[in-house]
Amino acid sequence: MKALLDHLVEITGHRDHMMLDASVLSALYELVGATEVRTIEIFRFRDELFLRKRVLMRSGQVNAINEQSNTEQGGEPLVDYPILQSCIEERKTCAVEITPAGVHLLWFPIWVNDKVHTCVSLSSPTPYSDQALSVVKGIVTVYRNFQSLLDYSERDSLTGLLNRKTFDENFTRMLAGRPQPDEKTQPDSHDRRHQTATKEQWLAVVDIDHFKRVNDQFGHLYGDEVLILVANLLRSSFRAQDRIFRFGGEEFVILLCSTTLEDTWKIFERFRSNIEQHVFPQVGQVTVSVGFSSISTETPVVILGHADQALYYAKANGRNRVCFYDELVKSGLLHSEATNESVEFFFDDPTPT
Repeated sequence: MKALLDHLVEITGHRDHMMLDASVLSALYELVGATEVRTIEIFRFRDELFLRKRVLMRSGQVNAINEQSNTEQGGEPLVDYPILQSCIEERKTCAVEITPAGVHLLWFPIWVNDKVHTCVSLSSPTPYSDQALSVVKGIVTVYRNFQSLLDYSERDSLTGLLNRKTFDENFTRMLAGRPQPDEKTQPDSHDRRHQTATKEQWLAVVDIDHFKRVNDQFGHLYGDEVLILVANLLRSSFRAQDRIFRFGGEEFVILLCSTTLEDTWKIFERFRSNIEQHVFPQVGQVTVSVGFSSISTETPVVILGHADQALYYAKANGRNRVCFYDELVKSGLLHSEATNESVEFFFDDPTPT
């Protein structure tokens, strides 16, 4: 009993999804005797559900899994797991499966706000006792309730997108995981021109054009509806592994994972076009401006500033367009002057070409 209580104290002490997952898996591994326990992300892509492993515990070791899939959706189709698929479709909270190899699997979909986005999986070479099942169900219930609390604290109440506080945490984590450049192998200026096929991480700032006019002409209720519909189009335009945030007002931020510069242009242009072609009730046509920058070795303030300046240029030069910071600087349309290691001042070229 003391071991169970100690685990529950640890589980409820976290405010981070990865740490929460690790604590839950550690509790299940030690208390139930499973040989392997996992948390799995469940996400929807083009009206189909996919799985992506998130945290794994095996042989007493917890490992966060950072899958770099070459597939667009970045996961495995749920249809490849028929027992779990049936469990989700029937809205059950647990499913038992025995694999052809004789492994006993337990699936626990985690339902939050009437949606399933996580699953806990346990593997064992022997059947689970009634007592073990009771312990697992109790821990999973605590996990689900705490997931719900965390999810509520991380979401924007109007759009359901991740909020600014969560951006800071996600961005810091992304920066910590980026590869560090080797000064001895830095490409020269000629080589850099041929690196557009390199997959990188990107940050974009999105702003709804003339949003104040929407509120002034149609009222804030229709303005809110525009924000909700733009959020929905953001979800459908990007992959599950990308992260979308509402910064407040009509501004959104996107963290785009592992794409080439060429594909990044295509992705942002596709989103811009999706917005332009969508008919918003009562309001009609709405457009957005997008500024983006690569997530380089600069500080977070500088990276966000680069994307923001590209957005400023887009809005000052016609709106309804996508602008890339590095390209603007290279073309002489945007200049930057570094004043110290952490702050830059920007200005537009008064006579752009």
